[in-house]
Amino acid sequence: MLARVHSCAIIGLDGVVIEVEVDTRRGLPKMTIVGLPDAAVQESKERVEAAIKNSALEYPRQRVTVNLAPAAVRKAGPVYDLPIAIGILIATRQLPRQVFDDALVIGELSLDGSARHVRGILPMAALARQEGYRHIFVPAADAPEAALIPDITIHPVTSLSQLCADIHRGTIPTYQGNHPHEAAAPLTQITDFQDIKGQEHVKRALEVAAAGAHNVLMIGPPGAGKTLLARALPGILPSMTIEEALDVTRIYSIADQLPPDTPLIRQRPFRAPHHTISHAGLVGGGNWPTPGEISLAHRGVLFLDEFPEFGSRVLEVMRQPLEDKKVTISRAQGSLTFPANFQLVAAMNPCPCGYYGDPVKECTCSSTMITRYQKRISGPLLDRIDIHIEVPRVDYEKLSSDRLGEPSEVIRARVEAARERQRERFAGTSLTTNADMRPTEIRRYCRLDDTGKALLRSAMQQMHLSARAYHRVLKLARTIADLAGAENIAPAHLAEALQYRPKGITP
Repeated sequence: MLARVHSCAIIGLDGVVIEVEVDTRRGLPKMTIVGLPDAAVQESKERVEAAIKNSALEYPRQRVTVNLAPAAVRKAGPVYDLPIAIGILIATRQLPRQVFDDALVIGELSLDGSARHVRGILPMAALARQEGYRHIFVPAADAPEAALIPDITIHPVTSLSQLCADIHRGTIPTYQGNHPHEAAAPLTQITDFQDIKGQEHVKRALEVAAAGAHNVLMIGPPGAGKTLLARALPGILPSMTIEEALDVTRIYSIADQLPPDTPLIRQRPFRAPHHTISHAGLVGGGNWPTPGEISLAHRGVLFLDEFPEFGSRVLEVMRQPLEDKKVTISRAQGSLTFPANFQLVAAMNPCPCGYYGDPVKECTCSSTMITRYQKRISGPLLDRIDIHIEVPRVDYEKLSSDRLGEPSEVIRARVEAARERQRERFAGTSLTTNADMRPTEIRRYCRLDDTGKALLRSAMQQMHLSARAYHRVLKLARTIADLAGAENIAPAHLAEALQYRPKGITP
């Protein structure tokens, strides 16, 4: 007898409906799986057989053929265990076919028949709604994640035996938990800006960066507070919208990095990979590409500490994603595109010993060593960073003072007000922040008066700014004006933006 059950495969960040066809016929007991399965799918034969037998159900003593269609789509992972098992039970008349006619079935089975978590539930549930399915059967642990997609009935599966018993009783349970959209997201932060002594100009630069999602490079001696400042940045970033949260959650679901008991990520990601990370680990890759750190930092912050210590090839591959806000990975089997709209925050020492230009401790590096160290970061990559800020040593008087700085909550209020102005400005477009502006939007929203034009003309000549740097200065000035609540860019806003361009620290 032939049975059909619908499941799902993940290609990049999107789902594809997979038709699981199960045919039983007379012959030697054996299961064959066809349709471009990988090793994990082939191993489903053993898991499914053991799960059916250990669930007090009858496994057919016949030849079983499983076809995963369309055959041209690669099938990976244990997600097809549950649909294959259900297909076998339908083919052997142990379950009614009609229950699964309008449903997607997803899940891994353990040998005792219990359903286990699988990755990528969110895009699978989104596909079910898009393709018109009204029901989706998922492991009970994944039901809260599937519930992020409205207008579809979620059936949590604890085990194969429980599912069969519920179907025969005619009482298939549905997920009744609180909707994850309604869950409050407490802001967790390690460091408050008020606890960081000194570095007021750096805090201002980070406020500007947070308001417009601009890239930042902090340069200073060891122990000046670069890492502390970077890790305090999430405390002043605005909350994500529901659309942004779903966008980020989809990536983490596919990468199988959703935190436990957190079906919806409500806080902006903060990723801080070590400088020994590989090329594939940063931008994504593998035999079948998966998201890398720049995609996991989508809508959030990618912090690269000890910036020059990263491999030059690893850093250079970020040049295109910094401009395009996405990364395309090509393999022989095809190309996949992942979103990568992240805010880069980098930190570095001015020289190998770290004390070039320090007023207290003498630098022990030669000029050749300093030049070689700084040239590990290419000019084109530095040109894509909007804010270059020096982080000097903090004096004892400031460190020992009991005076607290401005708290992160107050700074975040100003940042959110500036972001709200940008949302109103870009309403009806795909843009969300000033950093996303293209030349058309820059020409429309970044107009200068005669004094501003003269100032920028002089800066272009003296600082040898490129066309890219010209546009980035205007976008940065627009953000500074938004923080000030100004309708137009004033010369003072432009002057502050120009001071964040690199001044050169090589001797």
